[in-house]
Formats: sequence, structure tokens, C-alpha cells
Amino acid sequence: MTPSAVRLRRIRDQILAGGVGAYPTEGVWGLGCDPLNETAIRRIIRLKGRGSEKGLIVIAAGMDQLDGLVRWPTRPSIRQGLAETWPGPVTWVMEAAPDLPAILTGGRPTIAVRVTHHAPVISLCRAAGTALVSTSANFSGRPARKRRWQVMKDFGVNLDWLLPGPLGGQRGPSEIRDAATGRVLRAAAPAPAKRP
Repeated sequence: MTPSAVRLRRIRDQILAGGVGAYPTEGVWGLGCDPLNETAIRRIIRLKGRGSEKGLIVIAAGMDQLDGLVRWPTRPSIRQGLAETWPGPVTWVMEAAPDLPAILTGGRPTIAVRVTHHAPVISLCRAAGTALVSTSANFSGRPARKRRWQVMKDFGVNLDWLLPGPLGGQRGPSEIRDAATGRVLRAAAPAPAKRP
């Protein structure tokens, strides 16, 4: 299902006005907003019941949307790792650009970012003209939501917008790697076992 241009424009306007919403990502439903809008980020953290010290992932349609949010790594091995995993369901933790909201980074000098290959999110980010906060649409400590009706049951009355569409093919939240070392910080969910 491809979101209509009219719906995308409406969502864009709500995002730029500080709205918080939900959308399907590669593996689970996510909550999102403008990553530079501190008020909107605080709303998401309150909705989830999440600690503000944890920081949030930012998802983008292309590397150009991460300019101004990150300091791009210079090590050839890490740049090769980015080229091999983006666009795709791998999140990288890298040095944050200066002056980002502490509520976004959790007060750390790093930020977690991903360039997606999931068509609904690409359409959303391109329509909004910005990368977006991407945190799983669940209450803190509870399983990530994989159904739209679950998201609406938990958060519906508190959302300003919702992008319809399917999840991607991942089984759960994205893999996370450290750009300073290349180390995997959170493994991707294992693929389902093939039946004989």
C-alpha cells in the first residue's frame, strides 16, 4: 500500500507543527516526530514511559537527511560497513553533531541513525523533508508492536498522525552497531527456521 500524496502532505504538516505519530518500519511499528523538536520528543518519551537518558534512534530516507545530525566517520572500514548495510535495517551509533537536543541523544556525544530501505518510511521522510525519530511503538519494557490495531489500542488517542502500510521483512527491531569499533551492540532478531 503506497500512501497517497494528500495523506503524506497532511502528515508532513503535522510533523512540522510538532506532531507525534506512528508508522510501520522494517520489523515493528514505530513512534516518530521531528528529531529536532524537543517538545515532540518529550511527548514520545512520556507516552512510552521510557527513561530520557536512553536516547532515540533517527531514521532517514538517505544519508543527506543525516547531515547536521552526525559527524561522518572517516575510518575506511566503517565507511565500508555503512555502504554494505545502508539502505537497510542496520542502525549505527556514531558521533553526534554538536548542539543536538540532549533529549534526543540521551545526553551522550553519540547518536543512533539508520538509512532505511523500507518504502513507506522513505516516502514519509521524503515528504516531511527530514529524518524522523524512530522508537518502537510500545510501552517501555513491553514487546514491540507488530500490528496497527495494537498501536492504536495503546497510543491512538495520543497520536496526531498515522501512516498506514505494511511492515518490512524483519522479525523485530533493527541491529545496532558501534561506528567507533564496528561491534554489534544489539543483534537483529534471528530469521525463522526453515521447515524441512
